[in-house]
Amino acid sequence: MTRLSLLESKLLLLHLRKLSTTTLALLACILAAAVMFSVAYGAALVIESRTSKVVTARLAEAGIGWITVTTDGLQVRLTGTAPREAERFRAVNMVGSLIDTSRIRDRLDVAPTTGIEAPKFSVQMLRTEDEVQLSGLIPEKPGEGGMSEEDLAAAAAALAQGTELPDMLETADYPAPDTWNEALAFGLEALERLQLSKISVSADRVEVKAIADSEDQKRKLEGELRAIAPKDVQLVLEISAPRPVITPFTMRFVVDAEGARFDSCSADTARARTQILRAATAAGVEGAPICQVGLGTPTPRWADAVALAIKAVKELGSGSITFSDADVTLLAGSDVPQATFDKVVGDLETGLPDVFSLTSTLEKKETATEGPAEFTATLSEDGKVELRGRLTDERQRSAVDAFARSAFAGSEVLTATRMDETLPDGWPVRVLAGLEALAEVDHGKLLVRADLVEVTGVTGSTAARGKITQILSEALGPGQTFKVNVRYDEALDPVASLPTPEECVADVNAVIARTKITFTPSSAEIATTARPVLDELAKILANCPPIQMEIGGHTDSQGSEGGNQALSQARAEAVLLALQGRRVDVSGMTAVGYGEAQPIADNGSEEGREANRRIEFVLKGTAAATWADAVTETNPAGGTPDQTGAGETAPDGSATANPAATGPDFSGDTSPSVAPTEKTLAPKPRPEGLKAEE
Repeated sequence: MTRLSLLESKLLLLHLRKLSTTTLALLACILAAAVMFSVAYGAALVIESRTSKVVTARLAEAGIGWITVTTDGLQVRLTGTAPREAERFRAVNMVGSLIDTSRIRDRLDVAPTTGIEAPKFSVQMLRTEDEVQLSGLIPEKPGEGGMSEEDLAAAAAALAQGTELPDMLETADYPAPDTWNEALAFGLEALERLQLSKISVSADRVEVKAIADSEDQKRKLEGELRAIAPKDVQLVLEISAPRPVITPFTMRFVVDAEGARFDSCSADTARARTQILRAATAAGVEGAPICQVGLGTPTPRWADAVALAIKAVKELGSGSITFSDADVTLLAGSDVPQATFDKVVGDLETGLPDVFSLTSTLEKKETATEGPAEFTATLSEDGKVELRGRLTDERQRSAVDAFARSAFAGSEVLTATRMDETLPDGWPVRVLAGLEALAEVDHGKLLVRADLVEVTGVTGSTAARGKITQILSEALGPGQTFKVNVRYDEALDPVASLPTPEECVADVNAVIARTKITFTPSSAEIATTARPVLDELAKILANCPPIQMEIGGHTDSQGSEGGNQALSQARAEAVLLALQGRRVDVSGMTAVGYGEAQPIADNGSEEGREANRRIEFVLKGTAAATWADAVTETNPAGGTPDQTGAGETAPDGSATANPAATGPDFSGDTSPSVAPTEKTLAPKPRPEGLKAEE
């Protein structure tokens, strides 16, 4: 081993010292760089975390949850799918308000756009006495059977002849909704029936607001509209009837041997009517009396005064009380004790509001020696009028005779009166007023005395008593005594005497059960031999009220189902048109073909097939209610009672006939067992007045 010299060792040591210093310096630089890098990296991480939290919090505050925020140093990356371009733009601008826009990296997508939804079509129809206005949005192409803008405008113009309609309709090139055409046609039908109305039509809803002339017309219109409304369209009805002006505003309450009753009743509000009827019930009135609500009351306390008066007559036990505006006349029966009369009159005078003026009379018992001046008029059942008794002079007799011939037009008038110049003042007025009142009954008698005018008789009108009361009250004046003893006889009522809808349908089905409506083979043409049957049906229906009725056509099961359906529909429509040609009101009738769907016998035999080939008349569920509304006066106590038809009840609420019970004879049926293979077209409506050619 070679040993280093001392000099070499020193040089080596010096070299090593120089190398170590350089290395250490290098290592120090590396270490410093590492420390600086760590500090910078940590600062970047802090900036990234803070930026992400601020941006994310702001987006969440704005309700934007579809963006994912990531950071890369100072860069902020936005990813996600915006529902619309406007939402993407809004989100980017929102982030740009927090950080420098140069740091934002927009990686957002926009969801693909879907087809534009069709607008909601609607039409507003406004009809006044002078004009019709249409506004709204309708389909440009309504489709088969629909109405274009020109068709709709023309239909409206026909209702306002001579008036130029403002063009406020717009169209859109979108298909019409499924029920649009039906709803629009129904809206026009309603507009035609309602002179003062506002009708809003949409595809699934028709809202009708209108004003009727009377309560009766209101109920009739409501029944008609509900009957013809499309089944898939919601109908909202708001028909109001203005309160009539009652002049004079009258009420007459009577307690006699027949019991307690109203001859006339008026109220200013529904609440007042309820109060009056409650007092009448407490006084012994039975049933549901009529009390008309109207305008013209002399005081808001009318109901209080009437209720007090009814209680007074009840306490007397016999008599009547009459309100004519503010004049009140109390007549106590001759059997009422004087003390009772004085007490009741005193209480009544104290309790009546100050606006009323009370005149009270205790009827005196007549003696055999008394012979008061009288005038009588007798209206017999055969229409003859006899005028007897006393009149002032010849001029008055001529006037009374002429008045009677005018009031009882068409009747034979016999005037057998004598002259009496000593008759009291106002005698002619009492006689003429009595004759006018007597004209309101079918037959009856009038008695006129100085202290009494009395009308007795029989009428076919439920409103006759009230009308007579108003006539006498207005003509005689306050404090005058009169009696109204008029009895209602349903047999004389031209409306009530009509057959019910159930009776009409039963009579019709009895005819076709006896003699079947037949058709020529392979067609919907009514056979010549069936014309007498249709004539008989037309005669029955001509005497029936307007009713909702279905004419159903039925076939056997031979042939195609579609062909049977078409044939039954065409035959039902042929019967409908045949009745229309015989001047039957068919506005409430519908023709429906059921094909082979409702057999009543076995289609496996010829007899069964003959039975299944038939025409049926079915009363619809709304007919009974409509009839009840038409013939029943307003029932303030609880409305119109439910009416049900004879026979079974179908699921839709309609009454159905029971062919098995009637035992129809189908031996004369010459119609085919097999429906025609070709499409059977429905007969076209004939012009009004043109006789059907079966």
